[in-house]
Amino acid sequence: MVAKDEISRADELQTLGWVPEDVRRYAELWDYRHRWGAINLEPEDRAFLRRAEAVLPKRTTGKGSVKKTLPDKSHYRWLAFHLEAMNSSPQEQGLAEGERGAWPILLEEELRLLEELKPVLGLPDTLKARDLLPLREQLIAEAGAAAHQLAFDFNAALEELKQRERSSWKPLRGEGNSDSTYPVLDSEAAARFRTRAGEVLGERIRATFPSLQG
Repeated sequence: MVAKDEISRADELQTLGWVPEDVRRYAELWDYRHRWGAINLEPEDRAFLRRAEAVLPKRTTGKGSVKKTLPDKSHYRWLAFHLEAMNSSPQEQGLAEGERGAWPILLEEELRLLEELKPVLGLPDTLKARDLLPLREQLIAEAGAAAHQLAFDFNAALEELKQRERSSWKPLRGEGNSDSTYPVLDSEAAARFRTRAGEVLGERIRATFPSLQG
């Protein structure tokens, strides 16, 4: 018998007002991920799944809360939230074919690594995850040398969220950081940066997240 928390929740998206086409897409992608894992999904498909699961209410039973899956963990959802804000922004939508913002690539690689390495993402891990902030900035600065720059309001989506609901999430680039630089890479530079970001972030996450030690 399939556990309750392993059943697609497409019907719940329908009750939340999602259009049938998006509900069907969620159900198909969920089934693929359930069978084969998320690593072979396209980045936009993983982003779509994260966006859908971010709006679903947390399940509870008479015995208390169901154990959270990785996409339910606050740190994972925080990264996915900021990635979705970028992917749906006019900046990304207006790019030429093959171009990509460095920030979305960076967050996609960080989420991919979490899906691959499966850290617990409890408090010890999330405390260590804060140390990734300067590493992200370092990688973005490196990418900027091969990029042209756009401007992006990194705090706008989070401020809008906090107007709708209570949230303890912090800005992606840290409190008080008003830097709006948004490097955009051509296809070759984007591929090189994706490899570089995956290697550097992977090394740091493997070395520092407590749940991955031993």
